[in-house]
Amino acid sequence: MKLAGLQKTSVIDFPDQISAVVFTQGCNFYCPYCHNSQLIPLKLPPGKESMPEKYFFDFLKTRKNLLDGVTITGGEPLLQPDLKEFMLKIKNDYELLLKLDSNAANPKKLKELIEADLIDYLAVDIKFSWANYGKLAPNDLISKIKKSAALIIDSDLDYELRTTVVPGLHDKAEIEKIAQQIEGADKFFIQNFRPINTLDPDLRKQRSFAPSELEEFKITAEKYLENVEIRD
Repeated sequence: MKLAGLQKTSVIDFPDQISAVVFTQGCNFYCPYCHNSQLIPLKLPPGKESMPEKYFFDFLKTRKNLLDGVTITGGEPLLQPDLKEFMLKIKNDYELLLKLDSNAANPKKLKELIEADLIDYLAVDIKFSWANYGKLAPNDLISKIKKSAALIIDSDLDYELRTTVVPGLHDKAEIEKIAQQIEGADKFFIQNFRPINTLDPDLRKQRSFAPSELEEFKITAEKYLENVEIRD
């Protein structure tokens, strides 16, 4: 595993659980509004090293009884070839719950993890309507994300789908298209953009949406989805 960092305690990343958050290195998207842009490169720059797995597991030994679970995020965790083994070790050796954050661009691997009963909570970013996904991803990835979305919606998983909304990229019409394409989803979160550490430096000067605008997005999405919430 290419581990990029560790947040030792979080009460907001894993719903209703106290979790450690471990970050994986590398992503197959280059979202201009990404706030973890340092985690995008698959290869670390010269002089930088991955966090050793031993450090992470030694930490879990000392905090096992104080944590409910571990959130695995990125970057994109599904790019890690040994993710399943990593998750199995957390489950079997430390008996902790697992939350996975993903862009869901690898439905085969995601299905394998679901069938192995390794995911207690799944959070997947639905970045755009399918027609607009090409702004961030090649067509072969878009078709895979569609497969993953269908897999997740038809599953018994505890999950959420979420969209980070960015002025200039998302509007009511785009939110309506996104909601239509995930109709039947259990939970949909509309997350407000924050202009912090973005991959595109120009977006660091961009505003976030006002509460009234987010509420309009919520009302629009509720035409198709029963459970829509705002994270501002």
